[in-house]
Amino acid sequence: PPKMRFDVSETSLSCILNVNAVLQLQTKIWHPNVSSANGAICLDILKDEWSPALTMRTALLSLQALLFYPNPSDPQDAQVAAQYKKSKKEWEATAKFWTQTYAMKGDGLDTKVKQLMEMGFPEEKAKEALKAKKGDLNAALTSLFSAS
Repeated sequence: PPKMRFDVSETSLSCILNVNAVLQLQTKIWHPNVSSANGAICLDILKDEWSPALTMRTALLSLQALLFYPNPSDPQDAQVAAQYKKSKKEWEATAKFWTQTYAMKGDGLDTKVKQLMEMGFPEEKAKEALKAKKGDLNAALTSLFSAS
């Protein structure tokens, strides 16, 4: 797989595969082939190429490949695909923020919120600033200071 721009070793991803061959992520991620609203996945073996002979292992390997190699030409989430096509750098920043927010085990965005709170900013303001700045602590801090 390609080298990731941020450490994903401390992330958690939860998914469901039901008897109707519907694979859905419970962990929110920012990916062109996964719905940001409900976690539905656009994966060929789950729709056009589904066969009862396919195993859970096959489905998960296909999901892993899709997560590493997005296919914005066949999106599940048009907004995410449009961002991916228009500015991959912005897409990567948003994906990183979503990973830190929704999938990090303990030391993701929570740490940054705590740091801002230790500087005297209210929790809600800290979260809003970090969300607006896609998790960039320095940019969020600058934003909070300029708003004061």
